[in-house]
Amino acid sequence: MAREDNGVWDARDLGVEDEAQLRDIVAALPSLADLSRADLLLYRMQGESRAVVMMHAAPNSLSPLYPEPQAGVVVTATERPDVLKAFRSRPWRRRVRTAHVKGAPIARELLPVYGQWRHVIAVLAIDTSWLAHERQLRRSPAFRRALHRLQETALRGEIKGAESLTPFGEHDGILLVDPEGRIRYVSGIAANLYRRLGYLEKLTGQHISTLETHDEALVKAALREGRCLEEQATEHDLTWVRKAIPFRWRGHLPLFVRLQPGNSREAGVIVTLHDATEALRREQELKIKSAMIQEIHHRVKNNLQTIASLLRMQARRAGDPHVSHALAESVNRILSVAVVHEFLSQNETAVINIRDVGQRILSQTEAGVADPAKHITLNLRGTNVLLPTQQATVCALVINELVQNALEHGYEGRAEGQVTVSLTDEGSHVTLTVQDDGEGLPAGFSVATDGSLGLRIVQTLVESDLKGRFSLENVGTERGGVRATVTFPKSTVGGDGRWNEQGYS
Repeated sequence: MAREDNGVWDARDLGVEDEAQLRDIVAALPSLADLSRADLLLYRMQGESRAVVMMHAAPNSLSPLYPEPQAGVVVTATERPDVLKAFRSRPWRRRVRTAHVKGAPIARELLPVYGQWRHVIAVLAIDTSWLAHERQLRRSPAFRRALHRLQETALRGEIKGAESLTPFGEHDGILLVDPEGRIRYVSGIAANLYRRLGYLEKLTGQHISTLETHDEALVKAALREGRCLEEQATEHDLTWVRKAIPFRWRGHLPLFVRLQPGNSREAGVIVTLHDATEALRREQELKIKSAMIQEIHHRVKNNLQTIASLLRMQARRAGDPHVSHALAESVNRILSVAVVHEFLSQNETAVINIRDVGQRILSQTEAGVADPAKHITLNLRGTNVLLPTQQATVCALVINELVQNALEHGYEGRAEGQVTVSLTDEGSHVTLTVQDDGEGLPAGFSVATDGSLGLRIVQTLVESDLKGRFSLENVGTERGGVRATVTFPKSTVGGDGRWNEQGYS
């Protein structure tokens, strides 16, 4: 099997009505795959002896047969003789046959799609495991007939509004209602759901009006409008999501005949029921928790900025310039941590784009640390790098210390220069470099013995917190300068949902 380059079906040889019919079929296939509990593959001919999958709808109601999307896959008469035969055989009778997917036997049913001029414009393959097929056979004959009619309605392009429906789930209940409002089928899951509302008697055969719920209004609206509808409603402290899919019956007419609006033969409505109470409760709890966490980060940021303001006041009153300088460095360290909390207070996610943090730190450094008498430019380069909170906080401190160190020690005798912070996302690792064009390192320089407090802080943070490596070296260009390089592994999420550090081996 090959795959078409763009995976897009070509409808240039179809009429306007045929194109519209195929668009309606494609829109209905995801919901139809869920109800059919099968993988649905819609084929179009490509030349004389090949067909291409123009649409693959995998079910959400059970595990799909195909692990990879099949849209765009091209098959030949040798690979799928049954599919290509379906394009030419008339009349067509529904029957299930054995096929093979990756060597495993499956149940396949092929349905031709007839266009405006009663010619086959596509073929739908309904592929499912034999186990799932046998389970479907054990369901009520009324439901199986309804499912067949729903499939045929979809292939005539007569299901409208299906694209607006949310996916069905494995534990959704099913209700089948005829045009007169009689309940013809109730799945076991649906029966259990109604028992929660106090309906203990058998529902099959009763009129839907006996259910004092939103079902009757939804079914009537779906039949009246002739389209799929979905609603969420709360009843007896339970929140249900209902979907209604109306389908039509062609009676004894040939499969290719499409019913006209004036000759409508409504067959009924399939209603699916999903209890969303617990999911919505958890979602609300998460929203409240997220809002509380964001508020905490906002308050932490404000408290850190207050502390920084107090230290600035203390620095201005200090008589010793060395004390003032040490306090100023502490202010910048506090503000670099405050930047991370500021981002956390504005975003619900647990990851932070360290590039945005780095840009904010450079702006703070330009405003509060850089000597205004010197023309030193601070630049940030590289792609976005997303990191968890703990790593982002450490990176903020590292960037702050390395930039301050470059400004303080690299340009003592220079009036201009450039400091560049670069970020590189290497997949499992991150590389951070801070390079200046100032004075180089003296011969035999060692961070442990000759480095400033800031450099020793960086080395400790990188090796202990980031489980990474830190190096400092002269650039070796005409302009000179120093390059600080920090490389560390990204944190990963463990099975308990916590961030785990993956260090170097």
